[in-house]
Amino acid sequence: MPNTAGNNPSNNLDNGSNNLADKTVAPAYATASPSLTKRPKLTPNKQQALLWYVLSLVVIGLDQWTKWLAELKLNFHEPVAVIEPILNWTLAYNYGAAFSFLADQGGWQKWFFAGLSLAMSLFLVWYLTRAPRQAKLFNVGLALILGGAIGNLIDRVRIGKVIDFIHVHYADVWHYPIFNVADIAICVGVAIVVIDMLFLEGKRNAKYQA
Repeated sequence: MPNTAGNNPSNNLDNGSNNLADKTVAPAYATASPSLTKRPKLTPNKQQALLWYVLSLVVIGLDQWTKWLAELKLNFHEPVAVIEPILNWTLAYNYGAAFSFLADQGGWQKWFFAGLSLAMSLFLVWYLTRAPRQAKLFNVGLALILGGAIGNLIDRVRIGKVIDFIHVHYADVWHYPIFNVADIAICVGVAIVVIDMLFLEGKRNAKYQA
């Protein structure tokens, strides 16, 4: 009797089904974990902005304390050598902005620059609550700028001028404009913010989801 097993349609179907089952690839969602494909989110500082406000308060306290010492110990425009020939303590007053910009005006500049400082300070107080918690260096920069801005704002409102006393120079050949601790904090803070924006922000955005 002839063997008809190889020609049986039902056997062919069974073999085809087995071959398809062997070649079937498991769906991607069955092996990939959602937690591995999703980036963590950037979270705003919110209440944790208080930490950066404390840093700003430290800057303000140091700035006001050193200005008080300068007025107590120094005479106006009489330099005291600290590191010859590059550093003196020299008491000076700035009625304008950085580098004595608009210092020779009739007095309106006091309220103009005080208003600018106040607006910047209020913006930074608000923005620190919105800045990413993961961007710690960026937050340090903002806190330093805030502390420096408020430090000089206190001078403008209290006495109508900014107290300066740090005098960097080279003998009598070159003199940098006299500055204070608040100015240092602002310059360092701006430099930190720029460094973060240029070198760290892109990496942070690639790691975290906005």
